[in-house]
Amino acid sequence: MTTTSPNSQLALVVRALLRNRSAVIGGIITLLVLLGALLAPIIAPWDPLKFDPPNRLSGPSPAHWLGTDQYGRDLLSRVLYGARFSLSVAAVSVLAGLLVGGTLGLLAGYFRGWLDLTISRLADILIAYPAILLAIAFLAFLGGGFINLVLAISVVFVGPFIRVARAAVLTVREELYVEAGRAMGASDARIIFRTILPNAAAPLIVEVTLRFAYAVLAEAALSFLGLGIQPPFPALGSMVSEGRAFLSLSPWGSLVPGCAIVLMVLGFNLLGDGLRDALDPRLQKA
Repeated sequence: MTTTSPNSQLALVVRALLRNRSAVIGGIITLLVLLGALLAPIIAPWDPLKFDPPNRLSGPSPAHWLGTDQYGRDLLSRVLYGARFSLSVAAVSVLAGLLVGGTLGLLAGYFRGWLDLTISRLADILIAYPAILLAIAFLAFLGGGFINLVLAISVVFVGPFIRVARAAVLTVREELYVEAGRAMGASDARIIFRTILPNAAAPLIVEVTLRFAYAVLAEAALSFLGLGIQPPFPALGSMVSEGRAFLSLSPWGSLVPGCAIVLMVLGFNLLGDGLRDALDPRLQKA
């Protein structure tokens, strides 16, 4: 019997990703977005909060590559900082949802019984409500701001992560290597974290990537409704909302941040689809 080392498994995944054109495109887009957001203080040509009334609502020019908004603020600089904020919200929200929902899903799938029933009903309740309406309800009660925005989006993610983790655990909990661990007297914690989790991680990795895309959309939608970070700090959703009143004079105020949102979501979705194909053993060629 031959075994596959972690290094060889990683090499297979990397080769599968490189063969997937969508994954490569998504990875490039995601990398460029991440670099732009991380390096925003360095590469942004203007202060994103600086008013310049003489140049308000101007189109692309050598001074302002993507134009200016109704206050003369540079749109490129504001988009870079807005993407930085969106990715920060997405990263913390997805991590929190993964930690809470993933842990509950692992426990539900492994122990079954009344614990599984209770956790599954919790997931059903969270998923039963439209995600954006549930987030709006939380923010209407708690108020806006970074922390409350993260809390609202992460709560929405708990239910899906419970389901994905539970389903992944159920597929591997009865495997022979898990039974061998039980027969050798391994504790439940050791079996869960050393045996089951590594073999059930692939669906969670794909879900994390796809949830990043949804978190960016959710943050933009909530900011568009005025429930995110408050002006004058740049958020892509609020920039789209502010620019609507000036579409006939200059469409750039809404068009530029709108395109940035589309690009970010497209990159994460393409990368997530590529990861799903690469991590699915049924789609891998020997």
